[in-house]
Amino acid sequence: MSCTTKDDSEFKAQFMAYKALFIDGGRVIDTGNGDVSHSEGQGYGMLFAIAADDKETFDALWQWTKSTLMRKDGLFSWRYRPCTGSPSSCIDDPNNASDGDLLIAWALLRASEKWGVNELKEDARNIVGAIESTLLVKYDKAVLLLPGEYGFSVKSDEITSMQLNMSYWIFPALSELSSLSSTPSKWDNLFETGLFLLSNMQFSSYRLPSDWVRFEPKSVDIDNDKFKGRLTLENVVSPEFGFNAVRIPLQLVWSEGVRDDNELAERLLEPYYEWWALEPTPATINLLTEQTAEYEMTDGMRSVKLAVDEIMNSKAAKWPTVNRKMDYYSASLTLLSMLAVADNAS
Repeated sequence: MSCTTKDDSEFKAQFMAYKALFIDGGRVIDTGNGDVSHSEGQGYGMLFAIAADDKETFDALWQWTKSTLMRKDGLFSWRYRPCTGSPSSCIDDPNNASDGDLLIAWALLRASEKWGVNELKEDARNIVGAIESTLLVKYDKAVLLLPGEYGFSVKSDEITSMQLNMSYWIFPALSELSSLSSTPSKWDNLFETGLFLLSNMQFSSYRLPSDWVRFEPKSVDIDNDKFKGRLTLENVVSPEFGFNAVRIPLQLVWSEGVRDDNELAERLLEPYYEWWALEPTPATINLLTEQTAEYEMTDGMRSVKLAVDEIMNSKAAKWPTVNRKMDYYSASLTLLSMLAVADNAS
């Protein structure tokens, strides 16, 4: 487990800018979405603070996250919108988001390793237990990750339909967090299920994964020894390769289990290389209509490409500078990409 490079001065400088622009009293501010805060952003901020060896900022982030977003079940309300009432009254959606839960648990585990604080490991272990009991769904021989506790599955006597977000499968986090589980094989299965789903989620002529996909167990397009079912873009939150799915290639190459398997990596990454070869590369594409965005990839999206190129093809990245021209998400993708490269180099 690693969070820094031998020469992490560039990352620390970028984080100083990030902190000045987007962190206020332990709260990470999403400047592109009405200055809300969400569990994902808190998890990112905590990971970045660890990599920058900034324990004071990490502690402030975790304290705010724990006191404001943590629910009674140990998971986290996904969104806080600034208001005039008490912090708890500013939670305008108490549902959780599993990527935020995973990121926070992962950051706590890494912090415990870096600074030798065992209490943080126990905090992470408690979140892992809550994720297992609330968000992991066994289906046939597979394990699926619910995006949130409510609103993503349709049940009668059994599950008939489930929306999934493959960018929530944070592969390096799944590998590291399995060490905290009493049933690590369940996390290994979740990891393998994610790779299997992505292998079957190459939509449109571009063969890209969507932000959201619907899994229908009763319809059979996929039929093998793992499970039977159908993946479709019908009636999903977003059928785009967009601001969610852009994280998928980064999270794939961040995982030792993917980058060390040449055949698997080549098969999963080829569509992204072809997409990025477009000049200019659009920011998003609707995978049902193949309608592309009228604007180019953001600096954060370019950072993902740079990280994949450095990790897989040894092309040294020249990172964009985190500054006032960047919004929270683009800056977060940039630091996340730098962190993935640093982990791979250590």
